Amino acid sequence: MEKSKIYDVIIIGGSYAGLSAAMALGRSLNQTLVIDGGEPCNRQTPHSQNFLTQDGKPPKEIADLATRQVKDYESVTFFKGFALNASTSKSGFLVRTDTGDVFEGKKMIMATGIKDLLPEIPGFQECWGISVIHCPYCHGYEYRGKKTGIWAPAEKAFHLAPLLLNLTDDLTIIGQKVSNFTEEELKTLQKHGVKMVHHNVMAMEHKNGYLHKVVLDNGDKISFSAVYAGVPFEQSSDIPNSLGCELTEQGFIKTDHFQKTTVSGVFACGDNSISMRSVAQAVASGNLAGAMANMELSKESF
Repeated sequence: MEKSKIYDVIIIGGSYAGLSAAMALGRSLNQTLVIDGGEPCNRQTPHSQNFLTQDGKPPKEIADLATRQVKDYESVTFFKGFALNASTSKSGFLVRTDTGDVFEGKKMIMATGIKDLLPEIPGFQECWGISVIHCPYCHGYEYRGKKTGIWAPAEKAFHLAPLLLNLTDDLTIIGQKVSNFTEEELKTLQKHGVKMVHHNVMAMEHKNGYLHKVVLDNGDKISFSAVYAGVPFEQSSDIPNSLGCELTEQGFIKTDHFQKTTVSGVFACGDNSISMRSVAQAVASGNLAGAMANMELSKESF
């Protein structure tokens, strides 16, 4: 690879958002570099849903097809590795990787995703993305009509409850104390038949990631087909922070309607900057980020 080359855009992250941005840039003949380590956050999820033309396909199958299509654009280059840090330069930005390579680009697109901070509950990690899930739109239809749990802070649990009652009438909130809900919230949950179990989860019994029973701290075991979990997260990469990109109160990279961060020349797309996590949203935001980066480059050279 030509190390002295200055790319028009460096994209960090080559999953759905990064690939979508790369396609938009490639179609405008921008010299684009995609740096990716090959570890997408949904690599354990067996199927991707709610994405037109690709509904029900394995995530890797979708990503592999997208990668092949993006590679057809000669101005897009791929580099396998992890971006460790970045800094500003005379031309724009310098990015250093875990292989010791240094790349320079005029613009940067952060498509780095987020890292879920999973609890140390036996079985939780093995079920994550399979039967312990986060999104009714991504997974809910597959568990329609089945016994479903919510394991999340009270605010998140109350947000999920009406969405899940569209899909099942057997819904239980696990682990939250009554005192964590307002009196009005409790009345609403009771009105709609949502059950409450005020015990902590100690383990999740499963087979190949498919949940069988939740083990509680009082020794009881409750059968569930799926549990929606609200887990905290952090940014997968420290690069946005090191460059001075502002975060929202929720911990996402702050962007405007054009996927621009608070740092000039840096864009963000995908899960790192959008609260609704889905393949469709990642692709849409990546397409916009690529188009807006191209627009800036075009205007600057005009």
